[in-house]
Amino acid sequence: MNKVIERMRNGERITETDADFPLLYSEIENTKKLVCELNNKYHSPDEIRTLLERIWGQQLDASVRMFPPFYTAFGKLTRVGKEVFINFGCTFLDQGGITLEDGVFIGPEAKVVTENHPEEPALRHRLLVKPIVIRRNAWIGAGAIILPGVTVGENAIVAAGAVVTKDIPDNVIVAGVPAKIIRNIKQ
Repeated sequence: MNKVIERMRNGERITETDADFPLLYSEIENTKKLVCELNNKYHSPDEIRTLLERIWGQQLDASVRMFPPFYTAFGKLTRVGKEVFINFGCTFLDQGGITLEDGVFIGPEAKVVTENHPEEPALRHRLLVKPIVIRRNAWIGAGAIILPGVTVGENAIVAAGAVVTKDIPDNVIVAGVPAKIIRNIKQ
């Protein structure tokens, strides 16, 4: 399985015709079981972190907190720094890679989506992926959606319900659909 994860971390796509696809599919099924365990009974903060370590395949700092439920299908391409907080009901589709740097806050029901499909009907079954990076101390508001290929700048705030389709600079507040800069953050 490490070979599949390493290939994906290096930007390779593993499709149904790839010899390693059964390994990828097995990992997705394992992640779904862990997500079900996370979401369907009470866990202490330490137990939540332990389950997240298994889902994300990384050791987490004791300062990382999450309020389940949480949804993901793969998980192994998510990287999380220190003092990260993820609120109730978030969804991470991470086959393109998700990075949450130190101090990131994610509001309830936010979606971080690195995966998309071509618009052409004949090609729509294919998966297109691009990484998402959320820089230090950024705050993603409730119900916001971060789309593939976006970097959210350091200290930036994404307002509740915003749909982020392009990179967000440092130290700004964005809102709307598609998200646009409203103003700079007060210093």
